[in-house]
Parts: sequence; C-alpha cells; structure tokens
Amino acid sequence: MSARSSFEPSGASDIANVDWAEKNYLVVDDFIGIRQLLRESLRNLGAKNIDQASSGGEAMALLARIRYDVVLCDYNLGEGKNGQQVLEEARLRNFLMPSSVWMMVSAEKSVESVMGAAEHQPDAYLIKPITEGVLLTRLNRVWHKKQVFKMIDLAYAEKDYLRAGKLCDAQIAVDKVHRIELLRMKASLMLKSGEPEKAREAYEQVMQEREYQWAKSGLAKIRMANGEYEQARQIFQGVIADNRYYIDAYDQLANAYQLMGQPEEACGILERAARMSPNSVPRQRNLGQVCLKLGNVGMAEKAFRKCIAIGEYSAMKSADAYLGLARVCGQKNDVKEALQLLLAVQREFADDDHIQLRAKITEGMVYHESGDFRRARKAGDELEEMLNADAGRPDTPTCLEMATLLLAVGVKESPVELLCYVARNNHDNTLLLDEVQKIFEKARMGDEGIELIRSSKKDASDLMNQGVLLWKTGKLPEAVGWMRHAREQLPNNLRILFNAAQILLSHMQQLGYDEALSAEAAEVLMHVDKIQPGQQRFAQLMEQLARLAPRVGEESADEAPAPAQT
Repeated sequence: MSARSSFEPSGASDIANVDWAEKNYLVVDDFIGIRQLLRESLRNLGAKNIDQASSGGEAMALLARIRYDVVLCDYNLGEGKNGQQVLEEARLRNFLMPSSVWMMVSAEKSVESVMGAAEHQPDAYLIKPITEGVLLTRLNRVWHKKQVFKMIDLAYAEKDYLRAGKLCDAQIAVDKVHRIELLRMKASLMLKSGEPEKAREAYEQVMQEREYQWAKSGLAKIRMANGEYEQARQIFQGVIADNRYYIDAYDQLANAYQLMGQPEEACGILERAARMSPNSVPRQRNLGQVCLKLGNVGMAEKAFRKCIAIGEYSAMKSADAYLGLARVCGQKNDVKEALQLLLAVQREFADDDHIQLRAKITEGMVYHESGDFRRARKAGDELEEMLNADAGRPDTPTCLEMATLLLAVGVKESPVELLCYVARNNHDNTLLLDEVQKIFEKARMGDEGIELIRSSKKDASDLMNQGVLLWKTGKLPEAVGWMRHAREQLPNNLRILFNAAQILLSHMQQLGYDEALSAEAAEVLMHVDKIQPGQQRFAQLMEQLARLAPRVGEESADEAPAPAQT
C-alpha cells in the first residue's frame, strides 16, 4: 500500500486559477493538419509540453511512458484502435492519473458514435471545429472538477472505498457546486463497499433535489441486489421510458430479466440496446450468450461476429465470442469453421493460461452437438489428460462446463472431482451448489451428488476452522502458515480468503507492521475483489490494511480485528 498524506477538502478559491503552461499534453489525431491546429491552440493558452500521436497504437506507446495532464483524442483514428478504444485501454492499464483530463474530439455527430464514446465517459466530448475559446472554457471546467475529486480518485484507485467515501463527505461539507456529483460518487463507493443502505441514502438525497436517471437506476440496482427483481425491473423500464438513450438501464434491465428466469425478455432488451449502441464488446458478447442458451442461432451468430469485429483492437476483446461462435457453427453443422475459430482463439489469447483447456471443452461440445459422439469422446479423453497434467484448476464456470462435457461423453471420475472442487471453493454459496447438484442429476447421479456436496462443504469448513482456531488461541504465526496451506488447497474460497487476510492483519496489529505480510494481505484481498467484487468485508479489511501502512506525518493506530467468520 502506498504512503498517504492527510486530506484537506478543496474550496473554489483553491482551484480558481489554472496554470496551463507546465502541464503535459497529448494530441491524438490521424490528420497532421488537425494535430497542428490543436497544438497551436494549446500553445496560445501557454502550453509548452505537447506530444503528438497519429494513431491509437502510437498514443498507447506514449501513454505507457508519460503521465499526461490533458489528452485531446480524435474518435476516428484510421486503421487500428479508435479513440474510444484508446481511452478504454488507458483506463484498464492505469495509464491515466486520477486528475488527468481526457477530451474526445470528433467531427462525428451520429448517435452511434457519440453514444459509444459517452459509454466510456470521457471528461468532455467536443465536436469539430473547435475554437480556442471553447477549448479553454471546457478545459477550465473539467480541470476544476478533477481537482475536487483528485484525492477521492486516489483512494478509489487503491480500492480503499471506505476512506474514499469519507473524503466525499468531507468535500460535500465545503463544496455545494459539486454536491450532486459527490453524492453520486459516494453512492457508487458504498455499493462497492457492500454498504447498499448507505448507497440508497445517498441516492435518495439526490432524488430530493432532482429525479436524475442515474439515481433512479442506482436505487433499482440496490433493489436487484436485495432480490427484489420485479421492483427493479419496473424502475429500469421507467428510466428507459423517460430517456430511451440511457443505455446502462437496458443492460441492467436485461440482467433483471435473466435473474427472474426470463431469458427471452432479456434477449429482446439487449438486442434493442445493441441496435442503439452496437460498439460495446461486453454487450454483444452478452447478447450472443443469451441467444445461444435460447437456441436463437441466427441472432447469436450475428452478435458473436460483431463482438469479434469490434473487439479486434479493443482491450475488452473477448475469447467468449470466439468460443460462442464456434458453438454456433457446431449447431449449424459447420464443424470446419468451428475448428478454425478454436485455432484462432488459442492464437489470439495465447497469454490466457486456460485458453487451451477452454478451446478443448468447446471442441468436445461442437462434436457432441453436431452428433459426432466418437470425436466428442476423444476430445473428452484429451481434456482429461490436460486436466491431470496441470495441478491447478480453472475458474468456476470453466470447471462446470468441463464437468458437464465429460459426464456427457461418459467420463466419471474427473468430472466428479471437478464438481467437488467447485463445491469446496463455494461451500456457502447455495445457488452455485444447486447448480452443481443439477449437473449431478442430469448425469443420473442425484443421490451421490447430495452426499458428495455435503462432504465437500464439511472439508472446506474444517480446513478454514483449523486456521481460525489457531488465531483465536494466539498462535498467530501458525495461523498464518495454516491459512497459506488452506489457500493453496482452495484458492477461490471467499471465506478462507477473507479469514486469511484478517489473520495477516491481526499478526501485524499485534506483532508489528511487516511489508511482506502487508503485500500478501493486499494480494489476497485483490483476488477476492476479482472473484466477487462489492463485498462489505473487503472494504473493511482494505481500510484496516491502509491504516497499518506507515503514513507521512501521522502516527499509526492499532485497530481491533473484526471477528472471524467461522
């Protein structure tokens, strides 16, 4: 964890004057004449340090080396990445500072391009031609706002969501101009912290002043998280009725329909959203997957092909689209193209540790669904060999897909072990355990599955409780060692991961700060956030960990550990 300095809320007087001379600028446009015009406009504002890029690839190379204060990026950049994809990847790879200003510049006025760019939320969207007066006005406005959120963004970047929420409260007390945006940020932080009631309070404060669509959607997301799917559905439909261009509401409404067991309705909503804003890789992927489950092969094929096309230069490029399209080809009895896609996905995603495994699973499914049971069984045998050769295990969805295929082609021992592994890693996740049981039942192993799941749950609980017992009896080094063993056995068990992090924190609280243990605790918590974001205990432990780190100008204070979840 990085060292932190104390925070003082910003008032308007602190940011009234902006010195544009010493900041770093990047101008991205494929036309040299436009780059020169923008460079001259910036120079007339006093700017000195101005870099230029003529393509998305060149821009990414510069962003990787230099931290820019202001980026002016054209939307259309010719061959390769467009401006939307450059912004998307820069954020994913943390190439932008929290205070950096990103202004999308374009001659494009079509709904499709504007909405596509807006979904990635640049700080401003400027339509060419741009006058110096417009540029200066927008730069000043955005820069002032960025300074208000700078410390909040830093805490957010460190995933210390509770501290970021407290910084929002401090800023709200002194800044009435940005109060609504600060409340919006606070609500988002509370959701990420697993504090939905505090998020609801923030949204309701906003709604008392004005019925913003994003605040309504936020309240609907909380309803959905609480299992109130019908109420959430009604709110999302109301948001769309008020503003048919509010794309996030479509995605959320589709999710609500899926949770309600209505995939046909989800498919219809995703199709509408994809027509309005078709350049979203995740949306096209989701549409393809829903259509594939429904057996709507034609629409699934269209969505997956679009996903592959728009993902070519995107950081959101998805292996799921290639694998899904291969499944579609199998169902159309075009096994040749399916196998070509499986070769392509292994080439395109060579850095993915489990891509060969996923490709082999899909190959078996393609053969099985096209009626070639001999080749399907051969793929199953090869899959089992790959599984036995690798001590590690893939993520839960891949394990479930693999087990389903292996059972379908007549293999028993390996898929049973996989399903037990999933059960041990999710021993308190009732919905997932029900899904595991359904796979057993489909393989006519219902009674055996019940006993295997029960035994797996007990094994996971025993493994975790031994470490907690060592902790409670004051044997902290032994407890740390035991939980490392438990994590090796069950690397994706949230309860084990949380308790492992808590024990590492307790070790440092009682025996002194240790940089290696702090890094280990952070690694464990980052893995938790990757598996299942939005956990309340994640936010609490991250805050405790941040307080343990040496801080500039502050004395550290010990904090009592939270009780373990046994």
